[in-house]
Amino acid sequence: MMLLLQQLINGLMLGGLYVMVAVAFTLIIGMLNFLNFTIPALFMVAAIMMWATMTGNLPFGNETLTGLFGEGNLWIAGIIVAIVVVSLASLIIERFTYRYMKAKYGDATEHALPLVSSLGFLIMFEHMVISAYGSDALTVVSPFGDATFTIGSLLFSYPQVISLILSLGIVFTLHYIIRRTKLGRALRSIAERPETATLMGVDVLRIVPIVYVITGLLCAISGILFTINYTTVDAYIGDTVATVAIAGMVLGGLGSVWGAVIGGLMVGILEVFSIYIVGADFVKVPIWGLLLIILIFKPTGLFGHSAIGKGKF
Repeated sequence: MMLLLQQLINGLMLGGLYVMVAVAFTLIIGMLNFLNFTIPALFMVAAIMMWATMTGNLPFGNETLTGLFGEGNLWIAGIIVAIVVVSLASLIIERFTYRYMKAKYGDATEHALPLVSSLGFLIMFEHMVISAYGSDALTVVSPFGDATFTIGSLLFSYPQVISLILSLGIVFTLHYIIRRTKLGRALRSIAERPETATLMGVDVLRIVPIVYVITGLLCAISGILFTINYTTVDAYIGDTVATVAIAGMVLGGLGSVWGAVIGGLMVGILEVFSIYIVGADFVKVPIWGLLLIILIFKPTGLFGHSAIGKGKF
């Protein structure tokens, strides 16, 4: 019984990382109505930047960061570098997957062009990392070591607990922003009907970059926490995580932020129990099998809406 409880705890800790990526997918789909394939790329870039900073493998600036932060605090520098790089990358991606397409072809959300161009960014980022660092797994020593505590016979990792709390805290903050602030009202108006939002005075071309940066920050924080917790990354880690996060997003329901949260936690728990019961080689089968079964009986997911873009947030 205690072993099952331990696996449940491990699943919740892992699910906390999937939550932020699933919410990032939900925001883009909800606001702009297309699946943004750069989200796994941004997750991967954040993880690689964290690793490169902590191990002194940045293209430049390693000595400067070591002098400013000291070798023992390079993980702090890694957080800053990862967030800055991913934020800038998010703005570049927005420029070429949304703004340029909208200027040239009108309403970009009615075309497959944003999806295809985001896929191009994903492939480009992955191969840039492979060219610089190779395709093998890259490891780093966690700055927190084996910091753990026990409650009874249950083992908890401090970094994982912090990651789960931080993930849920960020989602609560994001929910508050969407529901209670002027920016949130603008975001919801764009999600409902972009043309009407423009007529009502919402500056869509100013708000959309904010959506991209928010999704980029969610990916960056998730990638940073993943690197600290699991200490091993590679050029394809974003694909691995995003595949499970997409399953969680669809399982919870397209267009529902809290559905993405619950779906992310569910697939984290299911993944851990799948590894425990059937082994890592078949871990994706139970996740996608459960997803298909639920979609057969409830195509909108557990908490989804029948019309994407209507009252999602």
